[in-house]
Amino acid sequence: MQARMTNPAKLVPDAMKAIMALLEACKQGGVPGTMLELVHLRASQINGCSVCVDMGSRSAKKAGESDERLWAVAAWREAPYFTDAERAALALAEAVTRLSDRADPVPDEIWDAAAQHYDEQGLSSLLLMISATNVFNRLNVATRAVAGAW
Repeated sequence: MQARMTNPAKLVPDAMKAIMALLEACKQGGVPGTMLELVHLRASQINGCSVCVDMGSRSAKKAGESDERLWAVAAWREAPYFTDAERAALALAEAVTRLSDRADPVPDEIWDAAAQHYDEQGLSSLLLMISATNVFNRLNVATRAVAGAW
C-alpha cells in the first residue's frame, strides 16, 4: 500500500499544530483519557480509518485499556465490558460520526443518555474529540494513509 500524498495537515502550515492543540484541549473537560481514546477508536472504526484505528488502539493500550475492551469496542452493545457512561459516550460517538444516516442524527435519547453521565464540559470534550477524530479520519481515508507508516 502506498499513500496518495502526505497528510494535508502536515503540508499546510500550522494545521497539524492546530489539530493537535484541539486534541490536547479535549483532555481538559474532565472525561477520562481512556474514554476519549475509546470514542476515538469507535469513530475511526466506523470511518474505516486504519491509521487512526491502529494509533488509537495503541494509545488506548498505553492509557491502560485492556485487550478485551479494545477488541470489543466495535461490538460494545453486546459486550459486558463497558459501563453505562461508556456506552452513552460510544453511542454519542456513533451518532455524531454518522450524521447522514438518519433524519434526526443525534436523537434526544442518545443525547440525554450522555447528559446523564457527563456535564456540559464533559460533553464538550467528547464532542470535540469525536469531531477531531472525524477530521483525521477524513484526511487519512482520502489520502489513503497507511497504518504503521508514521
